[in-house]
Amino acid sequence: MKKVIYLFIFILLLSSCTTKPHYTVKGKIYGSDSITFYLQKREAGKTVSIDSAVSRKGSFVLKGGAVAYPQMVQLVAGNTRKRTSFYLENTDITVKGSLDSLYKADFTGSKTEDEYKAFIASNKPLSDIYAKIIVKYQTAGQSGDTATVALLKTRLDSLETQMTDLQKNFVKTHPHSYVSPSLLVSLSYDMEADEIESMINGLDTAIAALPQIKSLKERVAVMKAVAIGQKAPDFTLNDVNGNPVSLYSKIGPKLLLIDFWASWCQPCRQENPNVVKIYNEFHKKGFDIVGVSLDHVKDAWVKAIANDKLTWTQVSDLMWWNSAAARLYAVNAIPANFLLDETGKIIGKNLRGDALYKKVNEILGAKK
Repeated sequence: MKKVIYLFIFILLLSSCTTKPHYTVKGKIYGSDSITFYLQKREAGKTVSIDSAVSRKGSFVLKGGAVAYPQMVQLVAGNTRKRTSFYLENTDITVKGSLDSLYKADFTGSKTEDEYKAFIASNKPLSDIYAKIIVKYQTAGQSGDTATVALLKTRLDSLETQMTDLQKNFVKTHPHSYVSPSLLVSLSYDMEADEIESMINGLDTAIAALPQIKSLKERVAVMKAVAIGQKAPDFTLNDVNGNPVSLYSKIGPKLLLIDFWASWCQPCRQENPNVVKIYNEFHKKGFDIVGVSLDHVKDAWVKAIANDKLTWTQVSDLMWWNSAAARLYAVNAIPANFLLDETGKIIGKNLRGDALYKKVNEILGAKK
């Protein structure tokens, strides 16, 4: 009898020792019989499938080995656009929903997903108001009601600030959460290097070691190299005729603007008339521009230059977001610009509209 007991205990111990961390996703998606569901994630800039299962009468089970850490993945229905996102981690996760509204599916069992849902819920009152005002804003714009557009723009800006503050507060108060890296990466597009670095330093060491944060640290280093007060790094790109032009060959006037844009960027095209106006008024007083396009189709780039009457130097490697100059200057949103003095020192960043005019006028306005 004792031998049987010892054998039973041994089997239990062996089982517990050989059980490795893994995930299980049990799905019940109504209307999805015989559909293959895929788990997909972004990796090295590409979408890769990490698991799949065929539904039987709407039910399926996805089982896989350990994921290194909780991370956002997508559950995709076959070759359709129907999909939903959730945080996958090494635990038993259940998903319930309907194929025709897969994006509304509910996930339970993931602690990180619960944290994310709590954040979304806290943001919902503001996002609901924002969505309603956006509709009114677009309607007013289409009807040419500029007064209403200006009023609604102010309200939208205020709401955006409040939603940004909510995200920052979550990151600061949840340093151990695997939701925080994604929020911080999203926030970083509108943050300066010092603030990003400060928020990174507030994260738990395990969270700060994640790939997303490591990449963000690298970007912070680049941002610091192109901060106001720094010497602008040189680069060489071809102009529209294929001739190489270095940035430093254009430094010398009292002011030089490095203007990142693209023909496909609507906000850039809307800003171009302002840049043209400033160029025409101040060029003879020492203001020049080097336009750096993030285009990838030369004909579209050249056509936009002509249509928008951009008469200054234009360069591009036609590499889209892989533009060498954009990477060198940590540009991840356009329009973006850097204002240099006659020594090549950066004295302004991302100045648009009236802000750019005032800065240039402040330096060159009284000079003949």
